[in-house]
Amino acid sequence: MKVYLRCFLLLLFFLGSFKPSYSQEQKTEKIVSAIVDEGDTIPVVWLKSIYVNEARNFRSKRQRRKYNRLKYHVKKVYPYAKLAGQLFQKYQDSLALATTNREKNRFYKQIEKELRDRYESELKKLSVTQGRILIKLVDREIGSSSYEILKELRSTFTAFFWQSLAKLFGNDLKARYDPLGEDKAIENIVVLIERGYIK
Repeated sequence: MKVYLRCFLLLLFFLGSFKPSYSQEQKTEKIVSAIVDEGDTIPVVWLKSIYVNEARNFRSKRQRRKYNRLKYHVKKVYPYAKLAGQLFQKYQDSLALATTNREKNRFYKQIEKELRDRYESELKKLSVTQGRILIKLVDREIGSSSYEILKELRSTFTAFFWQSLAKLFGNDLKARYDPLGEDKAIENIVVLIERGYIK
């Protein structure tokens, strides 16, 4: 019995060390960049970026529910904020072609009608909290507060009117997005959405 085991092990050893001749033809070379530092060659390999998210620890069930509610609201309004950023850029490029104030005003009215027809019914269904988050996310996408956008695209009076109306409902069109302070939780959720961790 031991003889068979020894023969089997020797056979495995020889088969393991046997390399067929065709393997040399399939050999490919990999080129790795390197840095030479004081005579030492150090290989450099570029890795894909990854996002490390800290594990959320909640002190209470109430805090967990509050975060989940915020996540729900951000997921609901984030697509509208992205769309606002894209449309703003598109309309800014088209607006640059308008030469007179009359053409600009006509263009604004056309844009407003188009947007109202398409999105007004959906946006009317948003809650006050979702509206507040949307205002912040629009600032994040465009880089200007909603008040500044209204003032630029319409007039100071229109911006003042809508700001006054927003204040009645506890909102502020002049509110700026603060990803490192007040809006840190929103920013965290947006980054997770952008990276595909939240769907």
